[in-house]
Formats: sequence, C-alpha cells, structure tokens
Amino acid sequence: MSRLRVVHLVDDTTAGGVMRVLEHVTTSPEMALTAAHMLRVVDRRDLFLGSVDADVIVSHLSISWRRLPMFLTLRASNPKIPMVHVEHSYTENFVAINVLHRKRFASLLRTSYALFDRVVAVSHAQGGWLKKRRYVSEAALHVIQSCTDMSSFRNLAPPQADRKIIGAIGRLDRQKGFDTLITAFRQCPDRDIALHIYGEGSEEKTLRLLADEDPRIHFKGFVQDPMTAMSSVDVVAMPSRWEAYGLVAIEALCAGRKLLVNDLDGMVDHIPLGAQVVEANSVTAWRTAINRLNENSYHSSPNTEISQGRALEMRFANRWGDLLMSLDLAPEKFNFAN
Repeated sequence: MSRLRVVHLVDDTTAGGVMRVLEHVTTSPEMALTAAHMLRVVDRRDLFLGSVDADVIVSHLSISWRRLPMFLTLRASNPKIPMVHVEHSYTENFVAINVLHRKRFASLLRTSYALFDRVVAVSHAQGGWLKKRRYVSEAALHVIQSCTDMSSFRNLAPPQADRKIIGAIGRLDRQKGFDTLITAFRQCPDRDIALHIYGEGSEEKTLRLLADEDPRIHFKGFVQDPMTAMSSVDVVAMPSRWEAYGLVAIEALCAGRKLLVNDLDGMVDHIPLGAQVVEANSVTAWRTAINRLNENSYHSSPNTEISQGRALEMRFANRWGDLLMSLDLAPEKFNFAN
C-alpha cells in the first residue's frame, strides 16, 4: 500500500530556521510515521505552478501581491488535493513596523489564506493574532511550533563557570534588533563580558560601525553548524523587532543557556519555558538586562520539560499528524509506518 505523500514547497533556501525545520520534517523518524515528506524548491521568479504529484501540498512560500497569481494557479491546477500554508513570516509586530496600507495587506492575507484548506501558525502568539484579526477561520487554523532535532542541544556541555559571553545568533538584519543590543552592550561598564555575534547579512557594515571597535564585541561570521555558536556562549540575546517563533530561542533553552527576549510575537511562547523578558524593546531596557546578568548569574539550570527526552520533537510530529488526519483524505492513505 502506498504511503501518504506530502510535498513541501519552499522558495527561500537561504540557510536559516525555515530550512532547518524543513530538513527535520523530511528526515525525522517521528514525522515518517504518518507520511512521506518531500521537499520541492520553487523558483521565486515563477508565476505559474502546475499540478503537484502529492496527496497533500504544504506551502512554505512567501505571500505577496506579486505571488498571488502563483497561488491561484497552484489551487486551480490541484483542485482535489488538500493544501496547507505555513506562515513563517508575518506577525503582529511585523505589520505594526513595516506595513503602511494595513487594509490592503489584510486583504492580501485573507485572499491568500482562503486558497488553503489549513493554515499553520508557528507560535501560539502568531496564531492568536491571525485569529483575532480574522485572517484565518478558527476551523482552518493549526498551531505547530517550529522544531528541529534538539538532541544535540540537550547534550551540550553547560557553560563554563568563569565565562561571561553573550551570543547574538541569526541574520544580520534589521528584524533581529542587533543594533539595539550592541548599543546597549557598549553602555555596560563591565570589561570582563563579551558579545559574540554569529551571522551575516545586509546590516553587517552598520553593526560594525555601531560596535566602533569595542574590544569586547566579536563578529564571528556565519557558522554552518549552530552547535558551534551555542557551545561558545553562556547567554543568548534576542532583541528582535518581530519574530514568528524564534528557533534559536528553543535551542538555547534546550542547551541550558540563559535566554533574554523581547516580549512580543512568538518570543512570548518561550517565556513559560524559562526565557527572561526584557521589559521594553529599547537600549535602556537591554542595558539594564545585561547589567542584571552581572548582578545575578550568566548561567541557568535547564528546564526539565525541554532538557530531557524527545518531548518537543514528538509534540511537533503529533501535531502534524493531527493536521493531516483533519484533512479530507481517503482512509487508506494513512498507512502508518511501524
């Protein structure tokens, strides 16, 4: 009997959280229990997508007015195949900061999401926003927090007792708020602390100018293996201006690293698991948070729920399984693997 075939469409293969989640989706033994998950890369220049050989189509594509005809042709070419969209990008704070014509943008989201049988939010905070704004009906909305194989992070050695290294890990992009972090860090008087910045991007030149050759700030560049960055730091700082979920956050918590986050969007999901909230997204608030680390400790005990077992990976797989079961599929398609 054939397995359920789920084809995931992606148009941005830049190294980062989305591709790492998709690698997990297509290689995880837990995910393979309910379906065969395959990846198909879509050229961003394509305005037409024809039929897809799949039982379920899952879009990880970026939504825009320019791409709307592509979504329409995808739906028209696959009228009997259930389609799911995973929203990796848009959040309440993204709209507040970046969108000028709010009603027009709302029309784009409602029109695009209506083409899909289900829409996946990658955090509870994002899902609450999508529901509150009525971009997605409650019946169509599923929340599946992003996940990768966390075993390597759980097995990382704890931070060294005599180190005080803050890590900023991610694209050097305005979204990540590293400019706020650097400015706040430079105002902290402790000469024994360090800030290590892992990543590359369009804001690197600006961030280096802000650092102004402060000897405590080190730009480490992009590292292929996220374990390299996580093992080298004691605290992870995420001053994001918007963030759908923040995969680095859950990885930091799994690794037993202290985590500082802004109280917004998907960052809120990490607070019950031990993330420490920076009260305001400002230089003053982040300077205060860093100084408090000096008063208390740069090290923390790992949260039992996420540092033991494979609970996160199993929850991720189970929620994808629940979503697939909710679709109008023939029962024989669910040939669960043993």
